[in-house]
Parts: sequence; C-alpha cells; structure tokens
Amino acid sequence: MYDKLTKIIEAYEALEAKLGDPAVMADMKEYTKLTKEHANQRELVEHARQYVSLSDQLANAKDVLKNESDPDFKELAQEEIAEIEPQLPALEEEIKFMLLPADPNDEKDIIVEIRSAAGGDEAAIFAGDLFKMYSRYAESKKWKIEVIDSNPSDQGGFSKIEFKMLGDKVYSSMKFESGVHRVQRVPATETQGRIHTSAATVAVLPEAEPFDVEINEGLINWDTFRSGGAGGQNVNKVESGVRLRYPWRNPNTGVTEEILIECTETRDQPKNKERALSRLRTFIYDREHQKYVDDIASRRRTMVSTGDRSAKIRTYNYPQGRVTDH
Repeated sequence: MYDKLTKIIEAYEALEAKLGDPAVMADMKEYTKLTKEHANQRELVEHARQYVSLSDQLANAKDVLKNESDPDFKELAQEEIAEIEPQLPALEEEIKFMLLPADPNDEKDIIVEIRSAAGGDEAAIFAGDLFKMYSRYAESKKWKIEVIDSNPSDQGGFSKIEFKMLGDKVYSSMKFESGVHRVQRVPATETQGRIHTSAATVAVLPEAEPFDVEINEGLINWDTFRSGGAGGQNVNKVESGVRLRYPWRNPNTGVTEEILIECTETRDQPKNKERALSRLRTFIYDREHQKYVDDIASRRRTMVSTGDRSAKIRTYNYPQGRVTDH
C-alpha cells in the first residue's frame, strides 16, 4: 500500500507540473481534461499523503523504541506509536474505497426524460411534480437546468418533459433515478377524496461531450424555419427554429441512416444550432457506446413503453408522508 500510494503522489505532482506547462495551457481540450483529472485525484492524494506521513512517523517511532537507550525518548516513542497505529487501518480502508474504479460517466452532465405513465391526468401532474423536485434538487446543488422539449398536460404537469442538468458530477448523483416512480395520493382531479395510485417514468442518460463523438459538420444539412406558438411577433417573423439532417452509419446494421433533429427552444438561431448539435452528439453517443446503450435501452423500453407500476423504484405516499425506495 505504501509503495502504491507513493507512486500515486508522484504521478499527481507530475500532473501538477504538466498543468503549468504553457504548451498544455494553450491546448484547451487537453488542459480541460487534465484539470478534471487533477480535481478528481485531489482527495485521494490528500489521504495518500496523510497515510505516507503517518507510516513514516510510525517507522521512526519504532526505530527510536528499538535503538534508543534514553527512557524518556522511549516513552515518547511508545506514546506516538499508540497514537498512530489505530489511525492507519481506518485510513487504509478509506483509501481502498477511493481506489475502486469510478464510472467514467460520473463527471458528465445528463439528459433526463420524464414521462407520465399509468394514471391519466394525475400521472401528468405527478410528472410535473417530479420535474419540480429535480429542479429544486439541482438548485440546492448549484446545478443548471435547461429544458429541451416538453408536452404540457391540459390539467397541469407534463405528458413528457426532457431537460439537461449541468454541474459538478451530475450523473454520479442522478444515475440511479432511472425507473418507474409511483405516487399514492388524493389527486387534484379527484372530487370524492379517494386515494389514487399513479406513475411516471424517469430515464437518465449521460450527455455526450464534443470529444466523445466525431461529427463531420460538413455533412450536416441545415434548414431554418419560423417557430410556431405563442411568443409575439418575433417568433412568427424570424426564422429562429433550426432543423438538421445528418447521414450516420449505424454500427449495428451497417446501414446509413438520416438523423433529423429540430430545435426551437430559444429565439436565437445560433443558440438553437448549438443545442441541436449537442442533441446530435448525444444521439450518436447513445447508440455507438453499445454496451452502455444495451443496458439503458432495455430499461427504457420497460419503463417508457409500459410504465408498469410493478417496475417501480420509488413510492411517494402522501397520506403517510413517506417515501420508499424499492
């Protein structure tokens, strides 16, 4: 353990020196990657330095106890040994946990899709409540939320809402939210005070970053159009909506498919283009990383296509003020 931690500390110090290299700082892509790696390693290195320091102190104290003839020095050495030895096992266990391989997606921002499932209008209202819940959680974590697409329900809430969550280690905190969420309560639509059980599905996907997916932007065919709906004269007269078509070779079938993505979220055409490109990267990332996709797709098919309450991962029981993770 001691030798391994010493090597980790040396590698970290070499990384720090590399971050100070002007050539690395000039390459923003490489610099960003190394900065994240440096931040991720900081806590482990702090524990490693503490472990190495305590181990050195313990070895010195044992050496004094063995070779020193002065009884006062021996007594001090015994006190130091008695103080240090109980600290090392607990510290070693913490370090072993930190050395476990991390999910490579933990650092990523995410795209969340919430859909109403069993329960009619109440399920849509509940989907809206889930969106509010995640919005408040994001606010408490100082994360940012950007709505990508939504289908509001007539009674309130959403039949579907898709949004991005951006911040520090978002996927790490949110990845286990995927599944069917069930609610037991008296709905706003209920006139006789009966408790109903409704459900909504949540799917969480890590967002692809630009360097994860290679896109030949020269092959993208862009169209612009006027956004429909409310929003004043600007929405009706300015072609702020964008539509992209991109030929993509499906790695599973070998067939070239055309990906079609539209974006009308903002009145700013460049921003809509940027969001459309982000969704294109995420779309391709989602399909080309097959091992991950197989796992996610099977879960999404189950929870999005049926929203079966029996597949629930959490129940929100309003009358009892209780939340249960299954």
